[in-house]
Amino acid sequence: AIADGKDVLARVETDDVKKPPLTLIDEALKKANLDRTAIETIALGIGPGSYTGIRSAIATAQGWQLARNVNLLPIPSAEVLAATARANGQRGETHFLIDAQRHEYYHTTWNLTEETQTEATPLKIISVVEACDLEAFGPDAAGFPYCKPLFPDAARLAQLAANRTDFQPGETIEPIYLRPIEFTKAPPPRQLD
Repeated sequence: AIADGKDVLARVETDDVKKPPLTLIDEALKKANLDRTAIETIALGIGPGSYTGIRSAIATAQGWQLARNVNLLPIPSAEVLAATARANGQRGETHFLIDAQRHEYYHTTWNLTEETQTEATPLKIISVVEACDLEAFGPDAAGFPYCKPLFPDAARLAQLAANRTDFQPGETIEPIYLRPIEFTKAPPPRQLD
């Protein structure tokens, strides 16, 4: 989405995960009748979510900052989900689920009112069994009996960013993952006789 403050000028969405991010950005800029030099700030979702998608977004933003010296504003995807649900009229204590793989889900709870959204329960990992019992929203909620699919909306991301100034240098931006990275180094090669 391309925004001027809280006013969304253009947005482009796709289900094609193979479409390069810069192509989507160029399409949105064209719709807004702007060129790349008009961008002053890039707000980006930093997860949790698709590992490759989030890494791609961060790398694109970092490259743009190096090339154009723009401001970068990382925003947690759960905050964007809460803003999206609030914009859709959801009110009260609201649960959100995001797939964490390995039969686990990221879970957070937000209090949504007409005027504000406040995180009530910080992001944590729960089992698929715990997730099944929740009335929740999220991009991966479709398989649960009490959940409704909801995806982070780029227009909401832009609106969240409109009044913020907590910019970060690109090299300090990292995706949100609660699970430590597990890596086992391969043993050195053996000499076979």
